[in-house]
Amino acid sequence: MSAPSAQQIWKTLARHSFAVLSHVTPAGEPRSSGVVYTIDGDRMFVVVAKDSWKARHIAAGRRVAVTVPVRRGGLLSLVAPIPPATVSFPAVALVHPGDILAGMPRLAALIPPARRATCTVLELRPVGHYVTYGIEVPLLSMRDPARARARVAVPDDMRERQP
Repeated sequence: MSAPSAQQIWKTLARHSFAVLSHVTPAGEPRSSGVVYTIDGDRMFVVVAKDSWKARHIAAGRRVAVTVPVRRGGLLSLVAPIPPATVSFPAVALVHPGDILAGMPRLAALIPPARRATCTVLELRPVGHYVTYGIEVPLLSMRDPARARARVAVPDDMRERQP
């Protein structure tokens, strides 16, 4: 069975809005938390509180890891323990003021209006490889790690552009 293409992976990510964002504090402590996101072109955008530790730590380090759980199984997942499929990748984060939400209606719709004035927007640029489990494989193939796993290079046109 062949690995999913980078375009198939990105299309899968575009259909979802929840991810786990991981980073390292300036003291070297690992942290992760759930975030909502949207895809715009070849970038993922996340909103965090402007005064949060997450915003400060990510601005200082810029390197993050992203994992998106992809629910599979439909009604069958209600009666059988089917773990979600996943897409994980490292990314470089660029920090933007929350006022860019005015030009991003899909992302703004995910944020309560009262929070929009006090948020920071993280632009995540994938680097390296996507690591997937259960993406673009039949549900029963998820029982076989060798068939369910894939490692797919992030296309050059999506990688961080150097200034």
